Amino acid sequence: MSWNDYKVEIKRTDPVGKEIIEEAEIEAAIISDMIRQRSAMGLSQRDLAEMCDIPQSTIGRIETGKITPRLDTLLKILGQLGLTLRVVRND
Repeated sequence: MSWNDYKVEIKRTDPVGKEIIEEAEIEAAIISDMIRQRSAMGLSQRDLAEMCDIPQSTIGRIETGKITPRLDTLLKILGQLGLTLRVVRND
């Protein structure tokens, strides 16, 4: 069974597991977009950190998934990258 097959099975059979996986997928997508935009702008982690007035190590830990940033930190980073975070209601 592949990882994707496993995720599909967990999402189908385990409500708690589904929530955990979906949250991780959302976080990974946000961080991937952040890294992609930083790279497209030709910025190093250090450059971005200086623009946001936060330590470079914080950018590195966010990008590697070692920490989840606080919302204010995430918004500061995304703002410097010209990205926005949108909240959409799923009704």
